[in-house]
Amino acid sequence: MSKKTRKKSSMPSPKTRKASAAKPAAAKTASKTTRRSTPASTKKRVAKVANKAAKTATKKPAKTAKSASAKASHKPTSKQLIKSNLSDTPKPAAGTGLVEGAMAPPFSLPRDGGGSVSLADYAGRKLVLFFYPRADTPGCTREAIDFTRLDSAFADAGAVVLGISADTVKAQESFRNKHQLSVPLISDQQHEMLEAYGAWGEKSMYGRTFMGIIRTTVLIGADGRIAKIWRNVRVDGHADEVLAAVRAT
Repeated sequence: MSKKTRKKSSMPSPKTRKASAAKPAAAKTASKTTRRSTPASTKKRVAKVANKAAKTATKKPAKTAKSASAKASHKPTSKQLIKSNLSDTPKPAAGTGLVEGAMAPPFSLPRDGGGSVSLADYAGRKLVLFFYPRADTPGCTREAIDFTRLDSAFADAGAVVLGISADTVKAQESFRNKHQLSVPLISDQQHEMLEAYGAWGEKSMYGRTFMGIIRTTVLIGADGRIAKIWRNVRVDGHADEVLAAVRAT
């Protein structure tokens, strides 16, 4: 074989040269495309979005917890609490030292029809004092009528019955005349007797507390000592119960 022939045979064909030259060019293009598809700015944006999402995920529970605690702190008082306040019995602010067996506190106050009455007026006799919140109200009217109905029976048992409230003498007289009451009605506008006998104190109604007259009855024996005390009186049948206690004293 001649030298020219060998040179020709060892040299690649034009197609082969083109193919081999195309491969590096394609590789370079691919690497450039890859570098262009994920530039540094895109990577930074992706990283920022990921960080922001992570921060948001950690902040949301904290906000939820705060809002939950805030809501809990602003919840209104439950109905059970309001009911329990309504069922509480009134607590006298004064006169709590008055107990059965103690000497009855003295008093002297104006009454319906003019004049005044005092504890000394009934020395040596049994005395029933019924304290009522207000003249001519339903419960107080029933109670006063019941004591009037049994007035003669109390007298036969050696006892006198007196009604006491903070109403004016004029209001007591209107109350007496309207319902034809026979028991004397005392006016204690300054609450002196009411406090001394524990019938003035803190009351509760509809969740509101206030000072007022606590329906109370006190039986004083002929010796001037407290024989029996009824606090937070329920009107129905009460006068009959007091009469029974007077007869037993």
